[in-house]
Formats: sequence, C-alpha cells, structure tokens
Amino acid sequence: MTSQVRRSAASIAANVAEGHGRENTGAFIQFLRVAQGSLKELETHLILCGEVGLMVEAEVASLLGQTDEIGKMLRSMIRSLQQKS
Repeated sequence: MTSQVRRSAASIAANVAEGHGRENTGAFIQFLRVAQGSLKELETHLILCGEVGLMVEAEVASLLGQTDEIGKMLRSMIRSLQQKS
C-alpha cells in the first residue's frame, strides 16, 4: 500500500510538470485532468489505509484535507487556462 500511495502522489506532480512542458494549453489542461485522477487515486488509497487500520483516522483526515486543497488548486488552474484559450 505504501508503494501505491507514493506512486499516485508522485504521479500528480509528474503530470502537472509534463503538461506544463508541452507548451500547449490544451495538452496542459489534459495533463492537469490526469493529475486530478491521480489525486483521486491517492485519496482512495488513503481512505483504504484508514479502513484497514494502516493509518489512524486523524492522519487520514489530515491528509485528505491536504488533498482537498490540491484538488481546488488543480480545478482553479484548469478553469483559468480554459478561460485564456
């Protein structure tokens, strides 16, 4: 489970970076959407960790709060880019 959490978390940042590197707004938006998917995957892994007792609920809640903030940032960035194009 640790490996899956790490992989999905790293995938979020990697997709943002890769999309930015494409220097094409449409491609960047698409990679931001993929990053959103990776974020949802991370949230699912965190919830499962709490459900099976690998993490205490307070840790899960704290991390889910952080993922919520990241999700808001991704959505805001997508909206901003869509308005510019």
